[in-house]
Amino acid sequence: MANKLLRKTFMEPLGKNNPVFVQILGICSTLAVTNKLQNTMVMVLGVMFTTALSSLTISLLRNHIPSRIRMMVETMVIATFVIIVDIVLKAFYPEMWKQLGPYVGLIITNCIIMGRIEAFALQNKPMLSLVDGLASGLGYAYVLLAIAFVRELLGTGSLWGYQILGSWWTNWSIMIMPPGGFFVLAIIIWIIREKFMKEAKND
Repeated sequence: MANKLLRKTFMEPLGKNNPVFVQILGICSTLAVTNKLQNTMVMVLGVMFTTALSSLTISLLRNHIPSRIRMMVETMVIATFVIIVDIVLKAFYPEMWKQLGPYVGLIITNCIIMGRIEAFALQNKPMLSLVDGLASGLGYAYVLLAIAFVRELLGTGSLWGYQILGSWWTNWSIMIMPPGGFFVLAIIIWIIREKFMKEAKND
């Protein structure tokens, strides 16, 4: 029974309860960092780390947090893990840290993290909350990586800094501009909701 519950908790954010294309949370990141696959990978790893460990920490503390300061404590916990991500990036990957600029700090405001804490971690045990946080981060990650893949390939003809498309390709400038993120996100949401989610519901 415990394994079944863990599996269900892990699978739901990857599919029918995905934080991006179902709940439409955390989409500001599609505008900020998805013009390059490498930047997106770093950002989603930071979000996964923060979401998983914040959910675990709040679940461990949930019976000791006064309700009147609940959200302040949650914000402080989230900020602590984001600061760790920022320090690690600055120490070991300074060039990437410079490229991402303030966007790493803005992980604190990612509503997926606070949303999972409020909706799940405050009501469930630590291990289950850790799994939920990790899966929510993973569900967020693969959507953003898909967007970044399309935007970088069409916008620059390259992936991860390596040229993929030849000189015949004309770069789509719109793809590396902010509107490109929303265009690709809208198309992905439409395809998944109309094709895969409707088929799953009919089955």
